[in-house]
Amino acid sequence: MTTFALVGAGPGLGLATARRFGAAGHSVALISRDAEKLDGLTADLARDDVRARGFTADVLDTESLDQALHAAATTLGPIEILQYSPVPRADFMKPVLDTSADSLDAPLAFSVKGPVTAVNAVLPGMRELGRGTLLFVNGSSAVRPNPKVAGTSVAFAAESAYARMLHDALAPENIHAAQLIIPGAIRPDAEHSSPDALARRLYDIHQQRDGFRHYSEPLPD
Repeated sequence: MTTFALVGAGPGLGLATARRFGAAGHSVALISRDAEKLDGLTADLARDDVRARGFTADVLDTESLDQALHAAATTLGPIEILQYSPVPRADFMKPVLDTSADSLDAPLAFSVKGPVTAVNAVLPGMRELGRGTLLFVNGSSAVRPNPKVAGTSVAFAAESAYARMLHDALAPENIHAAQLIIPGAIRPDAEHSSPDALARRLYDIHQQRDGFRHYSEPLPD
């Protein structure tokens, strides 16, 4: 049995994707800073007969993230699918004219150093399996810079570039890197951007392995 590792576990999209991949037979590794939240999520998944375990880590602490992913693989089995989708902090979203060089340190660590650390932690196991999927989830500022949220616009663009390079470099090894852009808010009543709809979409991307960038719905004009 292989493992679906979710960096940025939460009760919305994270729980829905964990449930979807768990229903397909994968063990689930949930990674978040909040141990109490992880306990609640694993208990919720256990009620659906999903084998899940939580691992505490902060994506801004690359050592803790690396340790969590290695512990997940040791405990649950090799990681075949990695989803990187932590929610950015509110202070990353300053207007561009209020953004200093120092204020970009945390967003870039969150959206570049975090993904690079996570990928480097799981890549050897994927290569040993002979397959793997790397899923990156971003908002619309990754592809359409928004001057009202300069930190995430800059950092998500850098994450997008990294993910795209992985897509090209790893394709010959049967490791598929893909990005899902969610243009608006994730809402339970949204047809294409509800947690369950997005979870289905991410699972389809993993299964179909078709192209790099995907959109949950078209970008608004």
